[in-house]
Amino acid sequence: MTAQHRGTIVVVSADVGAGHDSAAAELTRRLADRGFVVRRVNFLDLLPSPARWMCREAYRVVLRWAPWGYGALFTVTSRSRLAAAVLRGALAPLRGRARRTVPAGTRAVVTTYPFANQLLGPLRRRGLLPVPLVTYVTDFVVHPTWVAPGVDVYCTLRHARPHAAGTGPGLDVRTVAPLVSADFPAAAGTSRSAARRRFGLPERERLVLIVAGAWGMGDVEAMVADVAAADGVRPVVVCGHNKALRGRLRRHTQHVLGWVDDMPTLMRAVDAVVENAGGLTCQEALSCGLPVITYRPLPGHGRANAAILAEAGLTRWVPSAEHLRRTLAALSTPEPEPTGWSTAGSADAAALVADAAGRPTVAASCAYPRRTVLDAVGEAVGVLATVLPPIRWTGGR
Repeated sequence: MTAQHRGTIVVVSADVGAGHDSAAAELTRRLADRGFVVRRVNFLDLLPSPARWMCREAYRVVLRWAPWGYGALFTVTSRSRLAAAVLRGALAPLRGRARRTVPAGTRAVVTTYPFANQLLGPLRRRGLLPVPLVTYVTDFVVHPTWVAPGVDVYCTLRHARPHAAGTGPGLDVRTVAPLVSADFPAAAGTSRSAARRRFGLPERERLVLIVAGAWGMGDVEAMVADVAAADGVRPVVVCGHNKALRGRLRRHTQHVLGWVDDMPTLMRAVDAVVENAGGLTCQEALSCGLPVITYRPLPGHGRANAAILAEAGLTRWVPSAEHLRRTLAALSTPEPEPTGWSTAGSADAAALVADAAGRPTVAASCAYPRRTVLDAVGEAVGVLATVLPPIRWTGGR
């Protein structure tokens, strides 16, 4: 069946790190294979410049220089739906622009970024977005900002759970397999020695891959030093787009990489992964059957993901350098050990989206917790917040 017969699906992501965009890219590939035309939208492109900077650069700065502040904000906003309501109100002036990103003939809209739900959900609930709205939650923890009135279906990973005030009753939540490329498990067909030659790595040593997301955030230098101090292992570090970090590490660490396009082969080359966020790279490593160790996790979503993954037995969360050394010493097998990671019984997110796209285009019928005074107050505060900043900026000129 050709793409013209199946229609268009809009996928809304955000280039905040790489996890949201990578999930969107894999979903796009799968939907295209099913005959859909997929239109990608960057949520940040819908925002005015100051807000765009806040979502991307301020987030990066806070994670680097004041991670405790991000952790506190994550905890506070997890305890009620007020933060999501405020965000929803702040985004209200952009609803017209958001509607224009959905062309005629669209069969469904999918989000992989939580703030997009707060913009599109109200449109769906009011009938201004007449096609199903589906969201794919990229983390194992479902923060309240993922939940918005009007979202038809929430796709979550196995073992995922709401954080504090995350989800409410009556939501349509489906368990899906992670949106990880099939290239990762398929990399097992490449020999370990060939994979190591590809990256210039030693063939006979135990190698531990250290990753910290696309931005190379967290206590990466301490992670590298502590892994290097363990007996019988050698660190291989991926710094992502953090060129400054790569420059510092290369002074005293041999195998330091920047952005890597062929992560499946690199994961085939190593014996274990040490990570600090529990995000996409963690899911990719688990899909490869690699042992995953969480160490010095990022505050907020990093710690929340770490707790869920460790409780499920998928990863090991080590609290200290001594525990890290003991854990690495226990991973003495030359080939990766089974992790218990399984997607059996989990749906394909692309199949769920394709099914939603085949339904008649009607107003949302999904259940959602009853609108409360708190929701109304939050949205009013959010709308007010969109008015005050321009007044301050204009006055400063």
